[in-house]
Amino acid sequence: MLETLKSWDEELFLFLNAQHVDWLDPIMYTLTGKYIWIPLYAFLVFLTIKTFKKNSIWVLLGIGLTILISDQTTSGIMKPFFERLRPCHDPRWEGIVYNYQKCGGRYGFASSHASNSFAVAGYFVLFLINKCKSITWLFFWAAIVSYTRIYLGVHYPLDVLVGAFIGLLAAIIVWWIIIKLKPELHLKHLFPPIQ
Repeated sequence: MLETLKSWDEELFLFLNAQHVDWLDPIMYTLTGKYIWIPLYAFLVFLTIKTFKKNSIWVLLGIGLTILISDQTTSGIMKPFFERLRPCHDPRWEGIVYNYQKCGGRYGFASSHASNSFAVAGYFVLFLINKCKSITWLFFWAAIVSYTRIYLGVHYPLDVLVGAFIGLLAAIIVWWIIIKLKPELHLKHLFPPIQ
């Protein structure tokens, strides 16, 4: 079963990675970077401060903890444990995988980019959904960042999906801890009762 899943994952990767066009390469490489998203992060900090005023420090400390858990789970625990080569490091795909610019570390399961971007998206959606319904677009942003990793040849789709799951799980856990510590931060009717 695991071998079948791995085979499907590799086939999907090879198909998706082959769908590249030269003019899109530098755009995808830029979108996968850290610094281009600083305005987005600044906007989220602004929205948090505007929404939670003096209690915003709790929300901001929580996002730091969320990213720490998300990143360390994927980079510090999973990658060294599973030792799954990134596609661009796997000799089986030499001359087949399209890798733009650089490959990154040796191992790729699970994707830290996917984990961290979905952690940020999930966490801020949980805290801000009642104040800004359109905040769910953060999931679209996280999906684009995650997809760039397949496009650039540095992650398999399963690396990205598992990374996204880890990020969302970290967001939910930290959100739950923060609202237990500071119940006044819990926005009423976030999850309306089922009737």
